[in-house]
Amino acid sequence: MKQLLLFILAVCMLGCWAPPLSAQKQNDIIIDKDLEAHSKPLKIKLGTQTFSKMAKYKFGDYAVVEGKVGWTTTTGGSNLFETKAESQTKNKFSFIMADKTSNTATLNAAYNLKIKAKMEQEVFPLFYVGEDELLLSEENFTAALFLNKDTSNLWLLVMKKSFGTQSEDPGGAFLTSRERKILIVSASSNMPNAVQQRMLPARGYQFMEGETVLSAMQYLGAGALGMNKCYVWLRDELDSETKLVLSAAMTALLHKELSEMDGMNSPDIFDDE
Repeated sequence: MKQLLLFILAVCMLGCWAPPLSAQKQNDIIIDKDLEAHSKPLKIKLGTQTFSKMAKYKFGDYAVVEGKVGWTTTTGGSNLFETKAESQTKNKFSFIMADKTSNTATLNAAYNLKIKAKMEQEVFPLFYVGEDELLLSEENFTAALFLNKDTSNLWLLVMKKSFGTQSEDPGGAFLTSRERKILIVSASSNMPNAVQQRMLPARGYQFMEGETVLSAMQYLGAGALGMNKCYVWLRDELDSETKLVLSAAMTALLHKELSEMDGMNSPDIFDDE
């Protein structure tokens, strides 16, 4: 079962939710030109994570001042010859993020991954049963955040990823309040429509409201040594509340992606800078 989960995560990193791969010297994600002109890249300091406490991520004027992570639980099983398998993985985390003026964003998140697969097995020498096929990998990530302990000022972050032969909806992602809806789209260091492909591009997300890209976050740099190359871009003219909301949402996605790559909340998975 563990090998199956590792296989699915590898497939996600190499092919899920990304534009066509292209070989180039670009090491960071390609962001909207207007956002690039009205922001600067902020290096994310990752800090150290333990079993129960989340790393105190920090960038620019924003920092996680308190954070907790729950245990990751995985349940599932397979048939007699292990040619079919199902699993479900769940995890929760929460944190408080503050800006330089002591405004705070409180965020509570939940992660749920369901996997169904077929696997070929050698029952006797040169005799195989079953076939290798990913039927369904469905990931649901939700988070609720509010500002300055005011639960009436509530924002919701919703992300769904789904693929496999039984997948009916590839999913989508957005950040919303009563009055606003901000779309979250994947980003990479690949140049769209390039002929050649790059196997390990940088990866991240951009946050778009209408035609305007408000912010972007990179959780993985290009190449084999892409870890610890995490950046945030925040549009300069945004109001302080929107900046704090976006910073908390991007931190939640950063933690989610890094946790997936490191096996969900392994102790001491990040190094202090």
